[in-house]
Amino acid sequence: MGPVVIAIIVIVILVLALGVRTVRIVPQARVGIIQRLGNYQRTAESGVAIVIPFIDRMLPLVDMREQVVSFPPQPVITSDNVTINVTSVIYYQILDAKASAYQVANLLAAMEQLTQTTLRNVMGGLTLDISLTSRDQVNSQLRMVLDEVTEKWGVRVNRVELKDIAPPKDIQIAMEKQMQAERQKRAAILTAEGEAQSAVLRAQGNKTALILQSEGQKQAAILKSEGEAQALVTVQSAQARAIELVFGAVNESNPTQEALAYQYLQMLPKLAENPANKVLVVPTDYAGLAGLAATLSNLGADGAKPEAGGAGARTEPAAANPARLAIPTQPQALAQNKPPTGS
Repeated sequence: MGPVVIAIIVIVILVLALGVRTVRIVPQARVGIIQRLGNYQRTAESGVAIVIPFIDRMLPLVDMREQVVSFPPQPVITSDNVTINVTSVIYYQILDAKASAYQVANLLAAMEQLTQTTLRNVMGGLTLDISLTSRDQVNSQLRMVLDEVTEKWGVRVNRVELKDIAPPKDIQIAMEKQMQAERQKRAAILTAEGEAQSAVLRAQGNKTALILQSEGQKQAAILKSEGEAQALVTVQSAQARAIELVFGAVNESNPTQEALAYQYLQMLPKLAENPANKVLVVPTDYAGLAGLAATLSNLGADGAKPEAGGAGARTEPAAANPARLAIPTQPQALAQNKPPTGS
């Protein structure tokens, strides 16, 4: 290979190297800071950027998208002297690439230190309970402070989140016991309220049942009384009708005094057989009835009336053979062929 070929190859390599250093490709959503002789010359947007070799220099590309950075846990002392470890997350976006390159030497380190100091100031004015339950308030205060400081750096802080708040172990145990006690308290209160409501409902149910039972018994008693009254009226009406028919038949047959007395004597044994009868009425004309009974008895035995003073005549005085049952007096209504005044 001759010296001419070698020279041509060297020239081609130098041209390619100069071309690579001259033509730069900037990706989308990124920008490049171009310096000329050490001074800021311009900001190269996405696309093709021309850089003069050995005169211009392009700094590392700046990402213009929203970025997320998580900082390590930071010990913070609250207002009630409790040390907690807080892990924070920041969402930021670079709006001015020139300011972010020339206003701060190390953007991420500066933001981390600023976040830690601001977090200590904010959390130091809160108690442990408030810091655990008021994360939104802490996030808003942190974002306002960070956004105010980073504005001159060409950075906008969109959100600040507390990723984790870790109190010491003994505090965690105490908080767990307190939470358990609170839950047991709420459970006991709910149980007591449920039992009270259940007792009230049972009492109301028993009251309603007693009222309905009393009303049912009342209606049953009323219906029973009405039924008994109607039955009694029906029975009394039937008895009155029967007595009326009997007395009508008796009055139509024109019975004699002796026939009525004889029928009465026939009914006395049946009255005595009834165990419910405790007392039998003895009539005032007992002698006349006894004589009638003796006469009828003699007539049935001899078949003829004996002669007065005859030898075969058998006479017994009425008082010599008293009846064993008390014979009531003949009712005056029957004797006069009139119906009784009452049943």
